[in-house]
Amino acid sequence: MANAKCWSYSAGVKGKNRVRAFEARSGLLFVEYRERDDDTGKVKRRRHSLGHRDRKRAVKQTKAIAARMAVDPVVETGEITLGSLFDIYEAEVTPRKGKATQDHDRRAARIFLELWGRDRRTLTLNLRDWEQFIDLRKQGRLGTGVRGRPVGDRQIEYDLKWLLAVFRWATRAGVDGKPLLERNPLVGYPLPKERNPVRPVMTDDQYRALLSVAGRINWRLELALILANETGHRIGAIRHLRWSDIDLEFGRIKWRARHDKIGFEHVTPISEPSTQALTRARKKVAAIGDTWVLPASRHLDRPCPKGTLDKWFAQAVEIAGLKLPQRARWHSLRRKFATELKDMSLKDLSYLGGWKDTKTLLTCYQQPDEAVMLEGLANRRTLSAGVVSKLPNSMDTIADWGWVKKFC
Repeated sequence: MANAKCWSYSAGVKGKNRVRAFEARSGLLFVEYRERDDDTGKVKRRRHSLGHRDRKRAVKQTKAIAARMAVDPVVETGEITLGSLFDIYEAEVTPRKGKATQDHDRRAARIFLELWGRDRRTLTLNLRDWEQFIDLRKQGRLGTGVRGRPVGDRQIEYDLKWLLAVFRWATRAGVDGKPLLERNPLVGYPLPKERNPVRPVMTDDQYRALLSVAGRINWRLELALILANETGHRIGAIRHLRWSDIDLEFGRIKWRARHDKIGFEHVTPISEPSTQALTRARKKVAAIGDTWVLPASRHLDRPCPKGTLDKWFAQAVEIAGLKLPQRARWHSLRRKFATELKDMSLKDLSYLGGWKDTKTLLTCYQQPDEAVMLEGLANRRTLSAGVVSKLPNSMDTIADWGWVKKFC
């Protein structure tokens, strides 16, 4: 039935939970696997149609079937292995995330399996394993494709938080009423923290210098810089904008959840510089509907790649003769946006820039502003003796204050 020249995809381990999806001559997709018959005990080959022709969907279904076949026996004994748990998580949870987060899920899983192995029983992990992972990553001795390059605390924390999230999910999800994992074996262990994280902020002069040369490199870079500066959004969300998301008549931009790092779908107003830049771009490419605002140069049906925008950004820095701090790339414009608008209410600013909570905005994006601090010092109010005498000097006197009673 299957044609050797047709498409096929396999998942799982041979002899254990191997599942193969293939395309028949008719174009329909089928899946086949072997399972043991409960009545006879014999292993039989099963084959059935998936009922569609979508290869990407077939890959997800194949992974899900393989994951289920791998986990069912071990769930009964409560000794699920890391390989089985990661397979299930990747098949059921990862597809609901954004592309960049999906890539990190798979990369993190490979790194943990490289260290501990697919057959390692999850509940046997302990503090020594946790510290071993941290040490090896810092030394650059662990991680597929990055050997020899030490990793900082921030990346290690990101990887370990993913692992904790997988275990936390497994304690709530299960098979036949039983959780995949009875408990999280790594809960409570200390995460590495970067004491002095590098979070550079681009100045307005640096931004203007980049913008002045961006058009000579490519119109896409110029538009991306303007949108990054005016909207405060991540470059990943900006490059995935479609013209159907842009409402120039009413001055609004729709940010889709599927292309947002934190899955936050929201609509924000457009500033005048953004409106002008988008109007020029629309006239230039004569595009409407679901076409990309920043299409790739060679494939107009795809968004402009992040690597291409990064390359153009570096070229603009060189041409403009700027010496930017380390890691001063697209995210430095996001911090510029948050810092310049710190007088706005936190609620409005977090929504406008695409932050779900104000804690992240305050901790990681808004930076100290020397001009604001100098203004505060210049307007410093002196504390007179009359004011001091009116201040409470004990908890008993505080309790007598009317405003305290009102809120207590």
